[in-house]
Amino acid sequence: MTAPLVRIGIASAAGAALVTFGGCDLGHKQTTQTGYRGAGLDQIVDLKHIAKASAIPAPPYPLPPDGGPTAGQSYQNVKVLGGVSKERFDHLMAEINQWVAPPAQGCNYCHNPENMASDEKYTKVVARRMLQMTQAINSRWVSHVKQTGVTCYTCHRGNAVPANKWALAEGTPDPDTILGNKHGQNTPNANVGYASLPYDPFADYLNGQHQIRVAGNSAFPSRDHKVSVKTAESTYGLMMHISSALGVNCTYCHNSQSFRAWNLSRAQRGTAYYGIRMVRDINEDYIGSLQSVFPAYRKGPHGDVYKVNCTTCHQGVSKPLGGISMIAQAPALKGPSLPPAEPEGGHAVATAVPAAFNQPAAMTGKK
Repeated sequence: MTAPLVRIGIASAAGAALVTFGGCDLGHKQTTQTGYRGAGLDQIVDLKHIAKASAIPAPPYPLPPDGGPTAGQSYQNVKVLGGVSKERFDHLMAEINQWVAPPAQGCNYCHNPENMASDEKYTKVVARRMLQMTQAINSRWVSHVKQTGVTCYTCHRGNAVPANKWALAEGTPDPDTILGNKHGQNTPNANVGYASLPYDPFADYLNGQHQIRVAGNSAFPSRDHKVSVKTAESTYGLMMHISSALGVNCTYCHNSQSFRAWNLSRAQRGTAYYGIRMVRDINEDYIGSLQSVFPAYRKGPHGDVYKVNCTTCHQGVSKPLGGISMIAQAPALKGPSLPPAEPEGGHAVATAVPAAFNQPAAMTGKK
């Protein structure tokens, strides 16, 4: 009688293992050494996921040559792209149909087909502001997007509304209930890698101007460095979000010997530094300016507009779309030349990237 019971037990354990590991990412992984051998600074990526997240659509038709009448000369009420040639303006509109508009609606998603110049649909007003935002990203935030740039597809991926967005969290449970008041944490949440950290780090750091850096020179708070444990938890929550959004671990940017030391960090930390400030700029100056334009059903539970975070563009890979640039097929999105963005207060203030970071230490390369 013992043997059948043993076989049943083994079968049950095997079944449980299949259930347990069913959600794991199986398949070939690529490992890249990013620091000294044996320092545990390797990056591990899932090639299948990168291939899936890097897929881009073929252009609707080849980019036409530049020249000829402009869009402003050919159409009415063209406020952002009036100086672009009509042929390239039409090409970009066809791309936006492909990248953003629902297939069943096409041009009608933003336009009244009886009066294409009309601004009566809120989607057209939003699209105009998003064009300005995209141009600003590609011209002012080269410190983050480099020469790869972004297009509407980077965030939308064929959806009218990007799949990855955020609004103010719904709040904390009623303190009179058995659960008590969790103060916005202690509940596993996808935004912070399913940890019990504060689950809305975006409001303070990706829309507000709160200081993210919490590391000090000593083990305990000093008169010059007063940071609470809760503040540190919020910062860690944001770092968990960035890690998940890019599909990397902490050592993609930091050296675990000293997380705070810029001269030991990798170049990616500087890129991420400007990325955080770019997202703030997007949320505050562009998306936030549309608060009165969006209808209620396109807003969060507290009535604020949905905003972007790192996942909106990256979607689990360190370089959106695997680093493939789509700008060559949408040159109008490069925008006019604008002065590059600077950290708050300019490069002289304490929150700026330290000058030492421009002199990378040995840890930034392979050894």
